[in-house]
Amino acid sequence: MNYQQTIDYLYQHLPMFSRIGAAAYKKDLHNTIALCDALGNPETKFKSIHIAGTNGKGSTSHMLAAMLQQAGYKTGLYTSPHLKDFRERIKINGAMITEEFVIEFVQHTKIIAEEIQPSFFELTVAMAFEYFAKEKVDIAIIETGLGGRLDSTNVITPLLSVITNIGYDHMNILGNTLEEIAMEKAGIIKPGVPVVIGEYLAETKNIFLAKATACNAPIYFAQDEYMVSDIVSTVQTLQCAVTNTVHKITEQFLLDLNGIYQTKNLCTVLCAEGIITQQGFTIKNEAEKTALANTKKITGLHGRWDVIAENPAIVLDVAHNEDGIRQILKQLPIGNTQIKTHFVIGMVKDKEVDKVLSLLPANADYYFTNAHIPRAMPAQELQTKAATFNLNGNFYDDVNNAIAAAKEKASATDLIIVCGSVFLVGEVNVPADVAEKKT
Repeated sequence: MNYQQTIDYLYQHLPMFSRIGAAAYKKDLHNTIALCDALGNPETKFKSIHIAGTNGKGSTSHMLAAMLQQAGYKTGLYTSPHLKDFRERIKINGAMITEEFVIEFVQHTKIIAEEIQPSFFELTVAMAFEYFAKEKVDIAIIETGLGGRLDSTNVITPLLSVITNIGYDHMNILGNTLEEIAMEKAGIIKPGVPVVIGEYLAETKNIFLAKATACNAPIYFAQDEYMVSDIVSTVQTLQCAVTNTVHKITEQFLLDLNGIYQTKNLCTVLCAEGIITQQGFTIKNEAEKTALANTKKITGLHGRWDVIAENPAIVLDVAHNEDGIRQILKQLPIGNTQIKTHFVIGMVKDKEVDKVLSLLPANADYYFTNAHIPRAMPAQELQTKAATFNLNGNFYDDVNNAIAAAKEKASATDLIIVCGSVFLVGEVNVPADVAEKKT
């Protein structure tokens, strides 16, 4: 098989969450363990940091990877889902896994794959572990898919576990309460392995404490140890001051991940950095600052308050659940009557669509659309649902047509936000010159 045939095989023959949803989720680790056993347990051959959470785990993973890479370490990065190219999921020092390795791995594992019938995600996780082991990375940042306890990535024993936050998402799999969701995420906490909790809630803190205590795992709460102030957000950057409340030290930071919500992820990253430097990794202040100011360029992260055009500004953001949308709304220029907001929005059917729609402002303009995957809610159905929340606009079968309509209606000072689904953002045609600048 050539590369395209290999990718077609992965997409068409293996259960894939983005296509069919919960039916692709395997509620145990047996397949991943079997795959890793067949490969000689590559997950034991490199150091790692394991990251879970409802929102922010992708940004946190990329910031940590950028820091370690900038500090001179050969750094693996496993994240999901991808936006444009399957190979975005598996990177070393910002470079995607080679097509040749993908082809060879799929061919090498075809017999056992036919025997145990892994999901797309299970096979992809094993591929990442094998690639990082073969390439002898110094450390790899491993992001969970969803959950934690039964996530395929949870066969590693990392140097550090990180849980960014807990919110409502994937309730059909993880549970209907914040406590139940927290218990699933807390499943990545391992015996003796320190854990950083980015944000906690009254309902979740004791769950993390109990799990950490049972595992004799040192636990750190980033929101208690770091405080952000003096936030200044521009079209392309975010500046802020962060105070370490333990050591009473305040530093200035410049981020190219410019969503205001990134300040929370920054605190999580700084807390994690402090722990891994205690474990023998050296990250000088210059490397830290350079990495945080250039995370998008260093790691190739896209889709987080990603500005792809100006006059009017067009922003891509993969926010797709209640908490994610709340963070976007905090970024809006509220009170500025000169700026109108245009939402290009599409969602998948198994999300809490009504909850998201209930949060959106009625005084914005809406362009309802859908990604071209089976899980996507048809644009016209989304339009009908939205109307019950006094959110009105036309529907479009393609996100790029919806963006074109928004551009035609918007003034130069307006803001166009494309959000609601990772898969929707992945279908946006980003201008070639803009895409080139971001890599």
